[in-house]
Amino acid sequence: MVVNSMNSKLERKHNWIKMLIVDDEPIICAGLRHTIDWDELGIQVVGEAYDGAEALRLVEEHEVDVVLSDIRMEGMDGLKLAERLKEQFPEVRVVMISGYEDFEYARQAIRLGVSDYLLKPVEIEELTRVVEKIVKDLQAETKDGGVQEAKLWLSNMARHGIAYGKEAPPSLRGVQFRVLITQLDRFVERFGERPPERYREIQDKWIQTLHTELSHPFLRAVSVFDHENLLVTLIMSDTRLDRTTWDGLLEQALPELGEGGLYCAASEPYDDLEETAKHCAEANGLLPYHVVEDKVLLLPEYRESVEQGRNLPAFDAAEMAKSLLAAMFKQDHEEVTSRVERMFGFFRKEVFLPGDILLAVEELSALLRQRLRKSGMTELDYGHKANPDLNLYNSYASLEALVREEMQELLRQIDRHGIDKSYWIIEKAKKYMDEHYRTDLKASEVAGWLKITPSYFSYIFKQSTGKGFTEYMNEMRMEQAKALLATTHDKVFEVADKVGYKEYKYFVSVFKSYTGMTPKEYRGLSATRDTGSQRN
Repeated sequence: MVVNSMNSKLERKHNWIKMLIVDDEPIICAGLRHTIDWDELGIQVVGEAYDGAEALRLVEEHEVDVVLSDIRMEGMDGLKLAERLKEQFPEVRVVMISGYEDFEYARQAIRLGVSDYLLKPVEIEELTRVVEKIVKDLQAETKDGGVQEAKLWLSNMARHGIAYGKEAPPSLRGVQFRVLITQLDRFVERFGERPPERYREIQDKWIQTLHTELSHPFLRAVSVFDHENLLVTLIMSDTRLDRTTWDGLLEQALPELGEGGLYCAASEPYDDLEETAKHCAEANGLLPYHVVEDKVLLLPEYRESVEQGRNLPAFDAAEMAKSLLAAMFKQDHEEVTSRVERMFGFFRKEVFLPGDILLAVEELSALLRQRLRKSGMTELDYGHKANPDLNLYNSYASLEALVREEMQELLRQIDRHGIDKSYWIIEKAKKYMDEHYRTDLKASEVAGWLKITPSYFSYIFKQSTGKGFTEYMNEMRMEQAKALLATTHDKVFEVADKVGYKEYKYFVSVFKSYTGMTPKEYRGLSATRDTGSQRN
């Protein structure tokens, strides 16, 4: 018991506040040393000095925290000592003692930043109160410094994967660990317009709620914001827990977290503090899975279950771009909105995660820009926007709103630049021609269907396609004829009729001009190729 008591005292003494007593009268120094039980206050009196010069030497030698000094002394007095301490050791706290007649000195001492000022004769209770306050302040600073050191270490591990060669602070030691990463759901919708000072209050409450819910005798937690909507928490356990117990502790916190609009991703428990970076990445990778079912607690096995049932289909960005542009050129705002809603309905149904959505929208945006340039919109003020921050746009709804606004901006730009309406007129014409190429279709007939004059139609068609109407129709028909000759046993005159040529000889003439061979020669060549392909 005696050994344990001594060890406990030595351990406490290591963390005590160090004090130096300074007075040019040794008897006063001795009185101040022995009148008060400094041990009870957590103070170690490291020595006595009889002038300012000696005091400075002892402050440096013993790393003193507090100096208790008289003002009037021979040699370097208390004021000069306070001035030198402020210059060389600004962290040292100074308590001055003087008589009533030294009040002007006292004012100077206060300007020099002394912690307190006491008049002679010194009352023990007053001196005790002053020193107790200094001790509490210093202990609070030491504790806060340890917290800051722990936060810095955790922040570096979460953000960079290393702590730049620094060992984990002693305050983070434990038997077992777990990383939690919490995030506010639907951040943009709920907090996007909040002023910074209001959001800081939310963050303070966020940490307080989390730490309160995780408050257990054997658990400790340190948290640091790696992003305005990403709180990384390291939980340290002083005892080894099985996975079921760990998860039970987290599940107890779910009602309060969910009520606050938070959701939480948890890593596997681990034993080696040096693995913290890996488990920060593990927990962070779980966050996107919240959109699937709005789960408050995301565990590693949940990601596994989602991935097992997820077979991501291809997103037809080309078709979506085509339908969106058709609506945009007609300035149909409702149709554009409807298309975006259907696109996100597809994303939800097929369990696209936010990162998957970004890739799909990136492809769609590239196609839209490309086709707009081809349509003549070279002066468009629309550029590709940077990808949204998924820690802020962390829901289907916020991403959909973002894409919808981007499409509406395109609509405004198209209307502002007065795009040549011939683009969508020709697109309609092409569709009509594709549906009627088997008939003896004339340019005047297409123009009539479009309700424009034949001369205007011929002009804009040539401008848009680079080909005249007849040339374009012949190419379309020839491609269809080639396909029929290669894949059917129809006679040549039957093929001619099917692609819109009533005159057999004219069809043969056009076909030879287009392909360099007669229809029969083309069929024979195709048959030879097919036979060779089958043999191979």
